Amino acid sequence: MARSRPAPPQSLPVFRASDIVATDGANMGDSLSFASELLLDDIYELPYGIEPARLSIQTRTDNSFCVAPDTDVGTPQAALHLDCALTFMSPDGGMHDALLLVEVDENGDVADIYLLPLTTITGSIEYRLVGIDTETARQKFAQVACVSFTRGTHITLSSGAQRLIEDLQVGDRILTRDDGVQPIRWIGQTTVRALGEFAPIKIHAGALNNENDLIVSPDHRLFIYQRSDKVGAGRSELLIKARHLVNGYTVTVMDGGFVDYFQLLFDSHQIIYAEGIAAETMLIDPRTKPVLPQDLAFAMDDIIPGHSDLPHAGLDVSENLLNHPDAAELLRKASGH
Repeated sequence: MARSRPAPPQSLPVFRASDIVATDGANMGDSLSFASELLLDDIYELPYGIEPARLSIQTRTDNSFCVAPDTDVGTPQAALHLDCALTFMSPDGGMHDALLLVEVDENGDVADIYLLPLTTITGSIEYRLVGIDTETARQKFAQVACVSFTRGTHITLSSGAQRLIEDLQVGDRILTRDDGVQPIRWIGQTTVRALGEFAPIKIHAGALNNENDLIVSPDHRLFIYQRSDKVGAGRSELLIKARHLVNGYTVTVMDGGFVDYFQLLFDSHQIIYAEGIAAETMLIDPRTKPVLPQDLAFAMDDIIPGHSDLPHAGLDVSENLLNHPDAAELLRKASGH
């Protein structure tokens, strides 16, 4: 059986719940809190000028969550619990989904509470609480954690031919970088508002020597082979999150409207070719497993033993190394012929 390791940390934008205060309703004057203390129709407001901080989350060996070392808020290694999913309505009738995360100290006491907005939440706007859900929070969190391609993406088959991702079927044979030809085990599809953490990243044609545009989820990792080490990573093979390449012109955020996301699952974590760019496929871990159909999730240990990205361990590049006016251009030149 293949060995497995925890998935790489995920950095998410959060607000401290203590900054979000009820301005009207039964809890008026109180900060946002646990699901058990919240009441529908209360109105909450975030003060003007408060920006979200990055909370880095990782999975422990016992499948629980904790704060990762590279976090901007929270105490590294402190336990994190997913409390509930919340839905707010803004004055214009717009719906805003969010998740509530609770940080717990070593004594089991609450250290902090965070709101992870799944759509944009703006200061000085009153949001009415219209939904409190303790049942599907895991599924919504899993959707954020999944790496996804968008409708219209061309995937390279075993024959070298290109096929649109929405036309693929389970069992189709796909060319992988490390394991030759592999069949697709499962294909997921979700349609979400292209806002906040769900707004896709567009790698424009030519940005990474790609012939066509590639549009992926923000934390989707792209595989780059450097012929010369332009970013100072100390190695030629790199995995880089799409969000870390955004520069406003050759790599952009597609914010607004709706987006169709597709997840491709293989017997192990793979690097495949999408629009000519080497990109990762779905990795099953405690964060992402809830998106699977119940029968497949139940059978995972039999069907996909030790689902792992060990072949790609240690290839992640930190955002600090990509702190360059145009990291995408740097990598394009480093990987060019």
